[in-house]
Amino acid sequence: MIEGRKILIGITGSIAAYKSIYLVRLLIKAGAEVKVIMTPSARDFVSVLTLSTLSRNKVLVDLFEEGSWANHVELGRWADLMIIAPLSCNTMAKMANGQCDNLLLAAWLSATCPVVVAPAMDEDMWKHPATRDNVGKLQKFGNTVIPAETGELASGLYGEGRMAEPEHILDFISSRFFLSQPLKGKKALVTAGPTYEPIDPVRFIGNQSSGKMGIAIARELHERGADVTLVLGPSQLPIQSNGIEVERVITADQMYQACDRYFDKADITIMAAAVADYSPREAAPEKIKKKDATLQLELLKTRDILKSMGERKRDDQVLVGFALETNNEIEHSREKLKSKNADLIVLNSLAETGAGFGHDTNKVTILERNGGEYEFPLKTKNEVAKDIVDTIIRLYYAK
Repeated sequence: MIEGRKILIGITGSIAAYKSIYLVRLLIKAGAEVKVIMTPSARDFVSVLTLSTLSRNKVLVDLFEEGSWANHVELGRWADLMIIAPLSCNTMAKMANGQCDNLLLAAWLSATCPVVVAPAMDEDMWKHPATRDNVGKLQKFGNTVIPAETGELASGLYGEGRMAEPEHILDFISSRFFLSQPLKGKKALVTAGPTYEPIDPVRFIGNQSSGKMGIAIARELHERGADVTLVLGPSQLPIQSNGIEVERVITADQMYQACDRYFDKADITIMAAAVADYSPREAAPEKIKKKDATLQLELLKTRDILKSMGERKRDDQVLVGFALETNNEIEHSREKLKSKNADLIVLNSLAETGAGFGHDTNKVTILERNGGEYEFPLKTKNEVAKDIVDTIIRLYYAK
């Protein structure tokens, strides 16, 4: 991963420079060694003292300081990766035309390592033909461009042009440059989100699952090299990893039908969706009017997708299920592990504050069919996804 890597950060004159403070902090926290170069105008937006304190290295700005020369060639050869974030429209234009009037540009022209740039500018500037041409030139030179994101801009407008968030940059460089891909060439099937079982055209039986955990797992599998199909129930969350095939469904039966089509070709299947256990026998064709004091619904048990896939699972496949228990958690999860013919069960905790549906964090215990049991502390769902995928990879290659 990033631990022990040498990262050279370039900061240009942009209001988005404040995000670079967080990026440096994240890189240091991940164990990287960080050096920072700023253009002179960048000092109008962020403090040299702040960045030198966080990076634990002197921040360089000028080619000549106190009678000494900053060796840009040495800097360009020192780094494992150079990141210019934010990259202003002005500096981008200079790079596209090979100009060299400051230390940052000199280091970039001397760099022998991969270079990643994260542009930041107003939407009209980002979409201007000159800028599009400059982006193409930088890519032609071999630089990797992290696309600008959409959101509120410094101008007060809302649109495309925001510098990618520090967390997104960290995920990007980890997966693109520093993450091994042990699942390359393997196929993975992931289910995520709730299912909605219709009562009438406007009402349904559902649950509070957001799909965050399953989406995080799909993204992590994709970053480890797998070809991922995500069967996603009703969820408004964005899918940020390009390359993940997404099939959206609504009901439990639709989710079953999708899994039925993809399962046999999958090397790894993770059933993270919160599928409804029951569905109305018949959905009313029109909205049910509120007339009587009570309303009776006849519910039928939905098809058990995990058990159905477990019954047809081959020895060379890994099948992972999820459990959400409120009592005798381990005992019930082990029963589920056996009855569903799964290889792993991920037990979610509802007893821990900040875990479960809707949260950005989760606390899980992973149970293996062979008796292994691994309890993890409360973590972000992205970190939990890494723990789950690490366990899956170890199990898959032990088969």
